[in-house]
Amino acid sequence: MKNYLLAISLFVAFACTTQPESMQTKNYIPETPRLASDIMTAEVLWSFGRLGGPQVSPDGKSVLYTVTYFNIEENKSYRDVYTVPVSGGAAKNLTNSAGNESDPIWRPDGKKIGYLSSASGSVQIWEMNPDGSEAKQVSNIDGSISGFKYSPDGTKVFYIQNVKLDEDIHDLFPDLPKANARLENDIMYRHWDQWHDYTYQHIFIAEYSDGKVEGGTDILKGKRYDSPMKPFGGVEQIAWSPDGKTLAYTCKKKTGKEYSISTNSDIYFYNLETGETLNFTEGMMGYDQNPVFSPDGKYLAWESMERDGYESDKNRLFVADLKTGKKTDFTADFDQNAHGLSWNAESSAIYFTSDIHATDEIFKLELAGGNISRITDGVHNYQTVEPAGEKLVAQKVSMSQPAELYLVDPKTGTDVALTTVNKGLLDQLQMGKVEERWLETTDGKQMHTWVIYPPNFDPNKKYPTLLYCQGGPQGTVSQFWSYRWNFQMMAANEYIIVAPNRRGLPGFGQEWNEQISKDYGGQNIKDLLTAIDEVAKEPYVDNNRLGAVGASYGGFSVYFLAGNHDGRFKAFISHDGMFNFEHQYLTTEEMWFANWDIGGAFWDKDNAAAQRSYKFSPHNFVQNWDTPILVIHGEKDFRVPPDQGMAAFNAAVLRDIPAQFLYFPEENHWVLQAQNGILWQRVFFNWLDKWLKN
Repeated sequence: MKNYLLAISLFVAFACTTQPESMQTKNYIPETPRLASDIMTAEVLWSFGRLGGPQVSPDGKSVLYTVTYFNIEENKSYRDVYTVPVSGGAAKNLTNSAGNESDPIWRPDGKKIGYLSSASGSVQIWEMNPDGSEAKQVSNIDGSISGFKYSPDGTKVFYIQNVKLDEDIHDLFPDLPKANARLENDIMYRHWDQWHDYTYQHIFIAEYSDGKVEGGTDILKGKRYDSPMKPFGGVEQIAWSPDGKTLAYTCKKKTGKEYSISTNSDIYFYNLETGETLNFTEGMMGYDQNPVFSPDGKYLAWESMERDGYESDKNRLFVADLKTGKKTDFTADFDQNAHGLSWNAESSAIYFTSDIHATDEIFKLELAGGNISRITDGVHNYQTVEPAGEKLVAQKVSMSQPAELYLVDPKTGTDVALTTVNKGLLDQLQMGKVEERWLETTDGKQMHTWVIYPPNFDPNKKYPTLLYCQGGPQGTVSQFWSYRWNFQMMAANEYIIVAPNRRGLPGFGQEWNEQISKDYGGQNIKDLLTAIDEVAKEPYVDNNRLGAVGASYGGFSVYFLAGNHDGRFKAFISHDGMFNFEHQYLTTEEMWFANWDIGGAFWDKDNAAAQRSYKFSPHNFVQNWDTPILVIHGEKDFRVPPDQGMAAFNAAVLRDIPAQFLYFPEENHWVLQAQNGILWQRVFFNWLDKWLKN
């Protein structure tokens, strides 16, 4: 079986790559390969086109989006811009260059599409006609820029650019040009996967006319703050008012230690006429972000968390009456999160997505009366939603399909596919059955669990089975499609996967979500064991071939289970997991997370909650380790630094436990490069096969 799958992999890898044409002067848009088998391989997984960034045109008749393909041979991605009619029909490729066009948006009049390109040597704003013709550069700003957006009247744009405000070592000691060092005075000197480069992300407002962007005013001039907020914020954190006189932006106006211990971001109003700035959400203490003005300019909607320091607090839907200043939480009685807010044309309703029982569905808030209704219901995740006339355009994924665009009827919840980016591949693959179960936990609760079966599943056989431990820790095991933790990929390798929505995950009410904080080794671990124990009662599960795998908090879960599993498992895999809580507390970057979830510093001996948390640290149970373990870690992971993985691997070796350490010098908390991703899959399954199939 291994040789057969290897042959498939090599065939697909050959079929999916092309030789560079003039060093790739054109984009890379591969032909759909003809597969030698209906079973997925790592090479097939990395051959899928990745759809993103959908935007409905101003007239509601067309959708703009991007598709990214990876050239495995070059270990490089290529992104193109497309449109598809809302009424249905063939998609049109608008770009075909090696420039990796990004951030495409409609000009408000619908006559042009703006986008970012590095074709001129730096990232600048370009424009093209809606059919892709007459592409030309419209900005010539010193240095590269990132996101941008036109003002509603089309007379201005805002763009985002990094501004250097701090002195580096060569500014301080100019006579030492070859010195290679950093000199720090506060924490937050590195974040997610980058060392602070002495620059700050600022918003600039520039004049736009006759297809040219002129000048630029830095609305945060001299301020050591980032807007959008790093590391993941984008243009969704910034919004023009309909009259173009106000720019709302998200910012956490804190630095260093103060920044590291707080999640208190606010929405600010910048007045273009006076240059004055107003903190619109002053006194609201958690994350306030992603402002969206109503089309009539009377209201502002945004996403808001209540408590400072709690990054997984309930994501509320707030709306403010801009005339009276009254702010209303329309989700006060809605025990779910709200994401991706989008107004209807009449300014009377807001569409949004929310996770409910391990799927992400589309909901609608009626402003008059405050009623929230559910529109869709199925085994899927809707990731975005935007009105298009009487219909909705939404991006949807599932465990069995990567993202595509759909036209959704808001009255019935039914949908019709608008794009079929990956149909050619999907039609050749046999996916495993995805089954939904509810299991009783040790404290008498009902826990949602997904069970994914191998393609061509035979109930008369016995299969090795994997317990999937979710990360986050507050991240639902929903119908996501992952290019690393892909359940269909695991199933294709003839494993049954048990994926429980254990304690500490959203989509099952705030009480369920919050229970995990300060209880890392407690009820949620019991929930994980309940899931594998219950499914292991099935006759087709081989109890002698059980494994546990997970990343981030899931990686911690694996380390903890390694010392507390009572012989259940025969193999473990931990990716970027926390191993030593005391060391983690002093080396991670976002201290608010550790302070909230662990409870505080380990030296605070009077803090009972924190002291209990540190007792859950996996390194305290290494003396019980007796099972082979694969440890995976990326060097650029500053959330869970790589020495956590090294320590776990070293401990296993010193304990004479069979172990491997897969180390990626250039990856962060994730694995983002094509060949690294394929290598990850090969090592992952080689390890499992060695201990669970031989």
